[in-house]
Amino acid sequence: MKIETFALERWMTTWELDVEFDITESGIYPMSLRELIELAPEDERQKLQGGLLDTRLGYSEARGTAELRGELAVTYAGATAENVLITTGAIEANFLLFNVLLDPGDHVVAVHPAYQQLYSVPRGIGCEVDLWKLTPENGFRLDDLERLVRPETRLIVVNTPHNPTGAALTHEELERIYALAEANDAWVLFDEAYRWLELPGEEPLPPPGWELGERAISTGTFSKPFGLPGLRIGWLVAPEEIVQRCWHLRDYITLSPGKLNDALALHALRHRDQVMARNREIIAENLRTAERWLRDNSDVVSWTRPRGGLLALLAYRLDISSQELADRLAAEYSVMLAPGAAFDYEHHLRIGLGQRPDVFAGGLERAAACFADLRASGIGLRA
Repeated sequence: MKIETFALERWMTTWELDVEFDITESGIYPMSLRELIELAPEDERQKLQGGLLDTRLGYSEARGTAELRGELAVTYAGATAENVLITTGAIEANFLLFNVLLDPGDHVVAVHPAYQQLYSVPRGIGCEVDLWKLTPENGFRLDDLERLVRPETRLIVVNTPHNPTGAALTHEELERIYALAEANDAWVLFDEAYRWLELPGEEPLPPPGWELGERAISTGTFSKPFGLPGLRIGWLVAPEEIVQRCWHLRDYITLSPGKLNDALALHALRHRDQVMARNREIIAENLRTAERWLRDNSDVVSWTRPRGGLLALLAYRLDISSQELADRLAAEYSVMLAPGAAFDYEHHLRIGLGQRPDVFAGGLERAAACFADLRASGIGLRA
């Protein structure tokens, strides 16, 4: 497969280990192993720790343990453990599905802007990809899909809540997308990396796409909503035949999840309510901080308030490219805000609401100082 450079990941690796204030991070502030274990009641912790320490580090069950697959299946109406495959993050789940479902020449409709994998991998396979674009003018809403889908469409790729805008589809909108796919005998891949991440004051997120019908597939991850990216555990939920084909392809890639990773993911899932309560506190505080900062800097920066997940795009008026601005923020102010150019979206920066609140507030303060210094140096405002 010949595939284009992953612009966002290349930019992130340039700066992410060096800056003090990473406020473009796409997940919730990571949990420590101690915090994860302490989710268990005190009388259960010793047993949990003993079980982990006594685990023999051989290969794990190739498709993920039956326990983890079963616990995940319970969160999807109509699913069983046989519908679930554990993967190395949602990124592997999506990669497997693209390579199982698609052939060169197939037509794909993919949301844009997006995590680049969602359209670059189909392109790398040799598919014809039409981009389903969200814009500030339509409030970052997923409209006008009917214009893009045609009888030969093989796959529609949806990401909700959306990276990088924070847009979130309603249940009625999801049903409309599924009906359109079904009418054209297409699959719908719902990338739901931000499942369970609801924002204060917004409508509850709808049920997962898998539940819409037999042409729907969902992917998910422990990275974003659980604050456990270091576990590298994701999953897909699909018809059994698709799961089997993805599992067979996986034999050539990562073979199986790590045994300890699987066990810790299962523990986190069983204590999901506690994890989500932690998330709500972080998100609510950062959202308040962001809204105050936006009011104080409204002459330079604005956003469309996210409706779900952890991410949003900041629109700025400074007459400087997003790549140059993001590099300057990182190099001179030790702040990471990803350039909109990495999403083919100029004069925007991606911000994440999941960082530790003191780091988030400090990063915004540094960003405001950068904006002020740029204006003092003669960088003007765009109309």
